[in-house]
Amino acid sequence: MKTLQLQFLLVPFLTSAMGAAQYLMQDAALMNYLDRRFLSLEKRLEKCNQDILDYVEEFRDFAKMAMSRLAGLNSYKSEVKSEVENLLTRIEQAQREIDYFGSVRDSDTCIGVHEDLVKQQLSEAAEEKKKLKLMLNASCDQMLAGIKSLKIVKKTGDKHGSWMKDPGKKHAKIYLLNGSVNNVILEFANIMTFIESNHTLKARRVPLPLPWEGTGHVIYHGFLFYHRYGSLNEIIKFNIQRRTITDQMLLPGAGRIPVYQLSPSTKIDLAIDEQGLWAIHAEPETEGNMVITKINHITMAVEHTWDTSCNSKGAEAAFMICNTLYVVYNFPGGGTSRIQCVYDILEAVNTHEIPVLHFPKRQGSHCTIHYNPKEKQLFAWGDGSQIIYKLHTRQQV
Repeated sequence: MKTLQLQFLLVPFLTSAMGAAQYLMQDAALMNYLDRRFLSLEKRLEKCNQDILDYVEEFRDFAKMAMSRLAGLNSYKSEVKSEVENLLTRIEQAQREIDYFGSVRDSDTCIGVHEDLVKQQLSEAAEEKKKLKLMLNASCDQMLAGIKSLKIVKKTGDKHGSWMKDPGKKHAKIYLLNGSVNNVILEFANIMTFIESNHTLKARRVPLPLPWEGTGHVIYHGFLFYHRYGSLNEIIKFNIQRRTITDQMLLPGAGRIPVYQLSPSTKIDLAIDEQGLWAIHAEPETEGNMVITKINHITMAVEHTWDTSCNSKGAEAAFMICNTLYVVYNFPGGGTSRIQCVYDILEAVNTHEIPVLHFPKRQGSHCTIHYNPKEKQLFAWGDGSQIIYKLHTRQQV
């Protein structure tokens, strides 16, 4: 019995002793692991320190070598500089000798060369002018002498707009393009139908696939030419009968500023005269002076461009007659419109002797004035009114 009790007492003691021994073994293993990790880190730190010392030593050696090479280059630079200065001295001496020989030559030779150059330039200018006359078929010899009368045909639509006939067609149709941004043309059978209608009755509506911008559009030989809304300088050619876009072009330099200060919605103003299609615009590089461009209405190609002396400041509109640009000026609040800048591209008209031409007494302003070469009249849009001006012309002197 006593033996059995002793066994029961020994079991817990042995179990406790074995557990303590197990914990001692685990602690010893942990200490061994930590010791090995610290030893590895110490070796790596020692190697890092040695690498730094090696890098510092290598840098010092490289810096010493670089300074030595640079010193040699500086010495070489001095030698090259001396040679260059010597060469420059010889060149200057040779140039003085050349100048001396040039001064003792017969001066008539230089004068002759200069005269030949001037003759050549004059000949080239005359040839260029001759080519322009042939291109324009410049048989028109009339110039504007005055504006005889006005007729307010109707008052309809917005403050800005454009109305016109097609000078390239025999029909009497009237076209109305209302607003500075829109995409619908109203076509009337004749001017009487236009006068009698209430803006929409008896009008054929022609929608455009792309809207216009400004009021500088024209209709010529059955096509509408206009500046496309949202573009910088794209001109659209639209077939009115077929209702399709047939061509387009970009007008170089145009579209950045208004062509007329008093009509800011118009960046490109298209015009028709006896010679066909023109474009008028202004450029910042010309300080706001107007530029006129001859456009082939069939191919939509630029034929020639002229920089004029007419400024866009204070201008409200312009039109072309017989290769000549007439610019209309006014006051910001409206007043009597007047033509006080004329530019003839062929220089057939002495524009400096042309007096200021005033429009008939009518207080207001224009956003559009277009010349109709077939009827020799101006079709204008002023403050929502559609106006016709009859002209007085005379033969160019």
